[in-house]
Amino acid sequence: MSDLIAKTAIDRRLAAIVQPTIESLGYELVRIRLMGGKTRILQIMADRPEGGINVDDCAKISTAVSAVMDVEDPIEDNYTLEVSSPGIDRPLTRLKDFDMWNGYEARLETSELIDGRRRFKGMLAGTEGDEVLITIEEAGEDLTIGLKFDWLSDAKLILTDELIAEMLRQRKESGAFDGADIDEDGIDGIETEDHDDDEADEPAAPVKH
Repeated sequence: MSDLIAKTAIDRRLAAIVQPTIESLGYELVRIRLMGGKTRILQIMADRPEGGINVDDCAKISTAVSAVMDVEDPIEDNYTLEVSSPGIDRPLTRLKDFDMWNGYEARLETSELIDGRRRFKGMLAGTEGDEVLITIEEAGEDLTIGLKFDWLSDAKLILTDELIAEMLRQRKESGAFDGADIDEDGIDGIETEDHDDDEADEPAAPVKH
């Protein structure tokens, strides 16, 4: 599994638990992170294979994931589960994402220095084998370079008018867009449930952010 989907050992363990459930519902796991703090937060991003997930989908995934997490009980402390769409300026976590969003602006970061730099901003140009292609401006000229997918530590689309227009077009085509899915930050609604190990049998009330 890509480190962009599950970064740490605990993230990978949790992904192994929840990914089969998410996929059985017809969705795909985009990213999972267990965040620290007074109350830990398990953040899950999911999407349809063709794109266009909505708030109702997030609620469906949240209910199913909650059930399997209560059975497996992999997190000792109390935690909050947050299930969301990837949003418009989405993270790119799978090799196929770079083909899907070919022609759109993105910001990539590598774990190691590549020719003296770790950050690359430019236009995605698809993939070639195990490399992600991106066209950057170098000395006033456009230059397309290849970065190995395994080198990436972070990758995200840049919010542009073209990206917003394409995302809305996709959602209208899939029937997922109802006019209320996008807030001022370009992120879909999030379903949140509180989990308490001592009160696992008590259903938590969903809270929409």
